Amino acid sequence: MKSDFLPVSKEDMEEKNMKQLDFVYVIGDAYVDHPSFGHAIISRLLQAKGYTVGIISQPDWRDAKSIAVLGAPRLGFLVSAGNMDSMVNHYSVSKKRRRTDAYTPGGEMGKRPDRAVMVYCNLIRQVYKHTPVIAGGIEASLRRLAHYDYWSNSMRRSLLMDCGADLISYGMGEHSIVEIADALAAGIDVKDITFVPGTCFKTKRIGDVYDYELLPSYEELLADKKNYAKSFFRQYCNTDPFSGKRMAERYDTVYVVQNPPAKPLTQEEMDAVYDLPYCRTWHPMYDAAGGIPAFSEIKFSLVSNRGCFGGCNFCALTFHQGRIIQTRSHESILREAVGMTEEKDFKGYIHDVGGPTANFRQPSCQQQLKRGVCKNRQCLFPTPCKNLNISHKDYVQLLRKLRALPKVKKVFVRSGIRFDYVMSDPSDEFLRELVKYHISGQLKVAPEHVSDRVLEKMGKPRHSVYLGFVEKYKAMNRSCNQNQFLVPYLMSSHPGCTMKDAVELAEYLRELGYMPEQVQDFYPTPSTISTCMYYTGLDPRTMEPVYVPKNPHEKAMQRALMQYRDPRNRALVEEALRLAGREDLIGYGPKCLIRPEKGQKYGNSDQKTDGRKKEKKQGSAGTRKTIRNVHRKKG
Repeated sequence: MKSDFLPVSKEDMEEKNMKQLDFVYVIGDAYVDHPSFGHAIISRLLQAKGYTVGIISQPDWRDAKSIAVLGAPRLGFLVSAGNMDSMVNHYSVSKKRRRTDAYTPGGEMGKRPDRAVMVYCNLIRQVYKHTPVIAGGIEASLRRLAHYDYWSNSMRRSLLMDCGADLISYGMGEHSIVEIADALAAGIDVKDITFVPGTCFKTKRIGDVYDYELLPSYEELLADKKNYAKSFFRQYCNTDPFSGKRMAERYDTVYVVQNPPAKPLTQEEMDAVYDLPYCRTWHPMYDAAGGIPAFSEIKFSLVSNRGCFGGCNFCALTFHQGRIIQTRSHESILREAVGMTEEKDFKGYIHDVGGPTANFRQPSCQQQLKRGVCKNRQCLFPTPCKNLNISHKDYVQLLRKLRALPKVKKVFVRSGIRFDYVMSDPSDEFLRELVKYHISGQLKVAPEHVSDRVLEKMGKPRHSVYLGFVEKYKAMNRSCNQNQFLVPYLMSSHPGCTMKDAVELAEYLRELGYMPEQVQDFYPTPSTISTCMYYTGLDPRTMEPVYVPKNPHEKAMQRALMQYRDPRNRALVEEALRLAGREDLIGYGPKCLIRPEKGQKYGNSDQKTDGRKKEKKQGSAGTRKTIRNVHRKKG
């Protein structure tokens, strides 16, 4: 049975006979009471533990009174920027202001500040000097220690040093927030809550902290980028709850201490989280604005797992959710699906069943839940570990049960699919069912690039693995009497990507006869290996130098090469080809990317191109023909 929304005003509190709330949760998103929104999970979980919680959604950060609309909480304030980092929410990779905000009523931009967690925490401190403040969510989680900030192009301190929060609850937060709440309710001063896994705290008494690893100080990080590369990799190797160590980072006389990560949720605990009595929609105060755009994407989708052992270097999941897969039971997911079918606007389509990676439904190996993940070995990169537990049986069974529900016409899988994991599975059962039942005309996958040099820096499998998947996918479509396409997600300007690598990607797109409608440029968000490479020019795994395309004009050229057919990109493409020494691709031959301008001299395009292609052929002619056929023709 659904419950009422949590109080958002004094009037709501009076109706519920609440004189003072235990916690007030300040969020940068609109209030949506659905388990796809972090604030809904944390507030409902606290409610289930007997605490009262109120929501202040998108307060006016220019007015201190906006933070006081629910009064002073008995135990503390909780603060989150929302489901997205506020800076990513506000700015494109070119640092241009975005026009809409999908997590705001009507998609209106400008309802939250830049660096929302810091601004909200400091706003609270203006009004409530001594009330505990706990920051959490993705924005705080990725800024828990010193980090490179792309938007200011600088090394910033731990968020705890720049805001009024007492603690950061990093990661997904269910375990840590309950332990914090219980400690506060027991009368423990927030400054003495230094023992909770999955939290960071400040102290001047480092001698009172035991069993910690001392990271380079903030001053040392500023002095030498090598220090940051080393420090970051030590942090990256300590993101596992079973093997992670406590770490401390010094700021003059103050230390920020990161406790080891919280333990992953058991399946029973995860089921309980998703079975809480959510209203499963936005607060009715947003009806007049047309609701919350982001909600339409998830309303009829199902979360089946958390965590990802894929380990892509440009992804922050390792730092936030961790590499250990946590799953819900079939029964929990089916209960949610049945409730979904009763919604008046349900049309028979479940839009997704997945998570960070849809086809991960179990720990990568049996040792993970005893010893944690390996510190110096990835599960899939550069090749699948010999101990990797590869099976799609559980996921296939879940999808079959969902397809069999009354009122369900089709179940789509739209979360990411790790094609290298599919290729490692000795059984084709999952791929067959995916092609036959769970795709709507096209499957989106993320090879990201074609140059093995770049893929190595991305932490992605070699290009040959993707080529093999293309062939297998095409064969499976034939076997199932389907004619469905592959749409590859590709990225430009990642660390390690030279102009020659970018040209190689353009040539691959030429072979496909495909031009992406949108191009993903590498975005250096906090706390990823790729961002560390971008800032330091070093691969923190090896400390070897990495070429980094940083110049905006160079990045624009790399991006333009991916859309070389667009006439607006012609000048950039020509400049890029000349810089790469590939003038052979300017001409009238079938291998050329652009034609010369009138009167422009160019070489023997056919001969030069053919000569270079002999060196660059990837796979057989039959393979290249298969690739062209299986990808959607665009452009």
